[in-house]
Amino acid sequence: MKFIFYTHSLISDWNHGNAHFLRGVMRDLIRRGHEALALEPQDSWSRANLLKEQGPVAVQKFRETFPELTAQIYDGDFDHEAAIADADVVVVHEWTEPELVERIGRIRRNGGRFTLIFHDTHHRAVSAESDIAGLRLADYDAVLAFGETLRQRYLKAGWGRAVFTWHEAADDTLFHPRPNIARTGDLIWIGNWGDDERSAEITEFLVRPAKALKLDATVRGVRYPEHALEELSQAGIAYGGWIANAEAPLAFARHKATVHIPRRPYIENLPGIPTIRVFEALACGVPLISAPWNDVENLFRPETDYLIARNGEQMTRLLRDVLSDPDLAESLTASGLATVRARHTCRHRVDELLFILTQCGTERVTGKLAAREAAE
Repeated sequence: MKFIFYTHSLISDWNHGNAHFLRGVMRDLIRRGHEALALEPQDSWSRANLLKEQGPVAVQKFRETFPELTAQIYDGDFDHEAAIADADVVVVHEWTEPELVERIGRIRRNGGRFTLIFHDTHHRAVSAESDIAGLRLADYDAVLAFGETLRQRYLKAGWGRAVFTWHEAADDTLFHPRPNIARTGDLIWIGNWGDDERSAEITEFLVRPAKALKLDATVRGVRYPEHALEELSQAGIAYGGWIANAEAPLAFARHKATVHIPRRPYIENLPGIPTIRVFEALACGVPLISAPWNDVENLFRPETDYLIARNGEQMTRLLRDVLSDPDLAESLTASGLATVRARHTCRHRVDELLFILTQCGTERVTGKLAAREAAE
């Protein structure tokens, strides 16, 4: 089948975590014999910042790293009707411009034979509710929400015909242990500063513990203001700036531990939704200690796959324990890796997507799925 994904960007992962997941899903679809194409806007904020900061070499590096992936950039004159005419499945990400969301829905309503899906991987349904409420989703066959609490928001508000939970996951062809790489550093955190959604938490659960323990610590990510960079420097934490997601597994491999610091909207309003870095870090076999978050969907096994620090003092103690106790570190590594491999890879999510399509797909899609299943 032919899958078309409207995304903010496939090319750039600069402050754009959904690119990680989409790349993994597209790669798995292609490995299964499907066709996958990403369409991204010419004015993509993420790609523009990547080019400004890193230059064209970053885009070239993406193409070298993911030669099987195809991304087409569209502008205001792009013929969307022609582009999706032969698609079987069209997935539209929630960062797509509202006018285009409506336009694609209208194409579906006016005879499009493809299955049309809206995909939400953000917290705007609670932090900017009017933005999502204003979208016209009546012509969409289904909504994919990246957490059950977000799915319930859609159901309660009456947004979309059918709403399914579809969590993010790790591309385990990239994110896996590198046992031959020495763990020379103590602690790494890969995460963006964002919009002060976790600034106090970064100080409490990362900066102060690293300083107290005098750790060899590194932070990678973007959008750190000057006062944050100064705080990292005073704590003796090295700041490395942006890191391409494909290079993150090597960074994890060089360190003995990492932390999870969720953004406040996910703690307060959308519990149960981890950042994609949790899946990716555990897939790499790096011990993880999390700031408080409520795994209401039982995605993992708290205190077995990872440890939970209720406050900064406890984070300091747990980091000391993990860094000084090889058996504890190995136990966390093995458990977290086992859970991801059993439940949370992009292969699992493609399986889930194909099943969802049997529930809400057009006759064209369900017929192709049935024929493929019979042939297999």
